[in-house]
Amino acid sequence: MGRLDGKVIVLSAAAQGIGRAAAIAFAKEGAQVTATDINGEKLKELDGIKGIKTRVVDVTKKDQVEALAKEHDHIDVLFNVAGFVHHGSILDCEEADWDFTMNVNVRSMYLMCKAFLPKMLAKKSGNIINMASVASSIKGVVNRCVYSTSKASVIGLTKSIAADFIEKGIRCNCVCPGTVDTPSLRGRIQAQPDPEQAYKDFMARQKTGRMCTAEEVAYLCVYLASDESAYVTGTEQIIDGGWRL
Repeated sequence: MGRLDGKVIVLSAAAQGIGRAAAIAFAKEGAQVTATDINGEKLKELDGIKGIKTRVVDVTKKDQVEALAKEHDHIDVLFNVAGFVHHGSILDCEEADWDFTMNVNVRSMYLMCKAFLPKMLAKKSGNIINMASVASSIKGVVNRCVYSTSKASVIGLTKSIAADFIEKGIRCNCVCPGTVDTPSLRGRIQAQPDPEQAYKDFMARQKTGRMCTAEEVAYLCVYLASDESAYVTGTEQIIDGGWRL
C-alpha cells in the first residue's frame, strides 16, 4: 500500500527539478499524477513512468488552465510549482521583470487554485500545496527583490485559502525551501559573470555544508499530500538546512 494510493494529483513545472522529483515520488506512492509543464520535450521523459500522464500547459494562460481543469472530474491534491527567479535589487528590476515574475510566481497559482478549488469543494475534500521559499517574508535575501516579494505573496495566498475554506474540507500549505540543487539553479549560476564565484557564494551560505536536493523537497511534499498531514493547514513548511537561522 502506497501512502498516496488512489489520490489524483495535478502539478505544474514537472519537467525538471522539484516538480519532476515530486511527480515521480507521488506516483511511486500510488497516486495518479497529471504532470504539466511548458517544456514538452523534457516532460516526455516522464511518460514511461507508471501512474504519470503528461500535459503541456502554460499555467499563466487562463484558457489552458481551465481546459486542464475540465479534464479532471475530481482532484485530491493540487501542487503549484511553477516559478521564476529574478536576480537583482529593486533598482535592477524593470517593470517588465516585475510583471513577468509576479505573473509566473503568483498569478499562475491564482489561476490554478481558482480552476481546481471548486472541484474540491464539491466533494468537501481537497489539498493544495504551493511552492514558496525561505526568500520571502521569512528571510531577506540579497538580490532577490521581486522573487522574495512574489514568494511572500504565495505565503499570503496560502494562508488566505486555508482560512477561507478550513471548514469546507480544504487544506492549503506552502513549501519554503532554501537553496536546492536543480537545473534551474545551475543555469542561474552559469548565467553570472563569474560562475565559479557564484557557486562558491551559494555554497558559503549552506550551514550544513551542502545544498538541498530536489528529492528531499519531494519527500516533504509526499507528506503534505498524504493523509498523514491531515491536521496540517495554513503553514509554511521550511526545508532550508537552517539557512534562516
